[in-house]
Amino acid sequence: MEKTYQLTDWLPTTNKEVKIRGWQELDVIIFSGDAYVDHAAFGPAVLGRILESFGLRVAIIPQPSVHDNLQDFTKLGKPNLFFAVTAGAMDSMVSNYTANKRRRDKDAYTPNGDKGFRPDYAATVYSNILKEKFPDVPVLVGGIEASLRRVTHYDYWSDTLKPNILTDSKADLLVYGMGEQPLREIVDLLQKGVPFDSLKTIKQTAFLMDEHEPLPKNKNWEDIEIYSHETCLKDKKSFASNFKVIEQESNKTYGRRILQKVNGKTLVINPVFPTMTEQEIDASYDLPYTRLPHPKYKNRGPIPAYEMIKFSINIHRGCFGGCSFCTISAHQGKFIASRSKKSILDEVDKVTQMPDFKGNLSDIGGPSANMYQMKGKVQSICDKCVAPSCINPVICHNLDTSHKPLTEIYQAVDAHPTVKKSYIGSGIRYDMLVPEFNKNADPKELEEYTEEVITNHVSGRLKVAPEHTSDPVLKLMRKPSFSYFHKFKEGFDKINKRKKLNLQLIPYFISNHPACEVEDMANLAVETKDMGFQLEQVQGFTPTPMTVATVIYYSGFHPYTLKEVFTPRTKKEKEDQHRFFFWYKRENHSWIRNTLQRVNRNDLVDRLLPTNNFKKSKSNKKNRNIKGNNRGYVSVMPKKTRASNS
Repeated sequence: MEKTYQLTDWLPTTNKEVKIRGWQELDVIIFSGDAYVDHAAFGPAVLGRILESFGLRVAIIPQPSVHDNLQDFTKLGKPNLFFAVTAGAMDSMVSNYTANKRRRDKDAYTPNGDKGFRPDYAATVYSNILKEKFPDVPVLVGGIEASLRRVTHYDYWSDTLKPNILTDSKADLLVYGMGEQPLREIVDLLQKGVPFDSLKTIKQTAFLMDEHEPLPKNKNWEDIEIYSHETCLKDKKSFASNFKVIEQESNKTYGRRILQKVNGKTLVINPVFPTMTEQEIDASYDLPYTRLPHPKYKNRGPIPAYEMIKFSINIHRGCFGGCSFCTISAHQGKFIASRSKKSILDEVDKVTQMPDFKGNLSDIGGPSANMYQMKGKVQSICDKCVAPSCINPVICHNLDTSHKPLTEIYQAVDAHPTVKKSYIGSGIRYDMLVPEFNKNADPKELEEYTEEVITNHVSGRLKVAPEHTSDPVLKLMRKPSFSYFHKFKEGFDKINKRKKLNLQLIPYFISNHPACEVEDMANLAVETKDMGFQLEQVQGFTPTPMTVATVIYYSGFHPYTLKEVFTPRTKKEKEDQHRFFFWYKRENHSWIRNTLQRVNRNDLVDRLLPTNNFKKSKSNKKNRNIKGNNRGYVSVMPKKTRASNS
């Protein structure tokens, strides 16, 4: 039966809503760059519900205006404990700008997709305003923007090396990664009377202290100091070498505490928490969300990001792929945290009771769709591991890649009497379904999963991401050889033919990635043409903080080898590489021929542009809207953007 909600079922957003609850004061006030959607896919809602579960009085100010007298920052007064600040589910610069640094026409996390409601560098802007208005109230900053900018980082949009976000934002404490575990410990200690400025040994937090002040003691932690911010400004190789330490320590079960000198202070980044247990992650998803946008948006239009996920189920977090251009593991972690079957099915039941549910679930997935319940067979081996990826260059012998639990989840969801069809909208790691690559798995089980997905969970198109065809580029990307995509396509075609499904396989590719030369893009065009693909959904690499590829883009050095790596950086280089995606357009033929002849690759000219066999382009359609994401690139995607980072 459909539930009828009252205004008090949401966290209060105004003084009027605070008074309706009978509150005279607040304990925590949250400021967010996103519109307020009370759903577990939206970080501020998770944060608010966790704080509420401690008995705290919590309010949220979504998308506060920074263009007027700043009354949004003062209207609810001072909280008893702290202000919490987040830019939202995406880095605000990715949200606001395209790969070409043009301002986007739409903001997926704002009603009607309206732009202009989120400032650039939102977390820093909000925090500075709050510290100016209320200098004595602690500010806790978190979310993906703060998480990925927790240390000296390259900012593509200003083309500068920036210090940690604590320096610029003046916030008192930073929570990085998925915030539930540190947040619970923070609140527990505050409720026991520990002062906020004494919270120095909580895992997955960072703070600044005077350079000569003694470090907080924790006998279980080892320390490692990386090059100072000032050294990084002078020496790009030092900056690059820092990243190896940062990535490895972030992905360890028991990491070291990272120290960095900056402007006469010491940045202290405490180690990560162990991966959330099933009970812990269930607790986050089982909080009393309405799963709906706040009623204040009723007349402003739909929120695109919410419309995309409202009939979807997130079944796990984390990604052990470790792709060089992707920020998922930097924020959500390398190890997988999976929900219980009961928690998943309980949420499915709630979704089916929504008034506009028509029987179709848009996604049963996660950062990568097929990593549910995958973990090390022997935990002690994982505890010592420093590899950034569990499946590159080969799949770890200790990784359990069984797809059986995932197949069982799909079948259990489909058995719900109100569910007509469930789709897999998240990206699938096709390489893990290729027996020649996933040698540890049972080939029959992999085939059963693949057939289950293709037969029951695809709507016309199955999207996968080989990313490139060049082995040197793929090696740097931490992706497998393109030969495995050929193998996967063979299996896909067999099932497609046997089941008479007439489905399409849609591959995603990236241009102008570090190590990618013009010839690599020409080879990509030739290989995909030979396979019968005419690419439409394509991506241009965009440097985002906290990725190997971004470090290479800025410094020119690979952080693990410190060897120089070619990277397309100029506008012309990027446009030239991207142009090869559209070899089938007549206006590109002359340019392609001249470019390849100039580098003595007439063989590629003959394969790509056979004489007197030019097909008239069918691609003079309007380009699709560019959507941003936090995987480190922007993609031309016709359907949706993901809202998954809390």
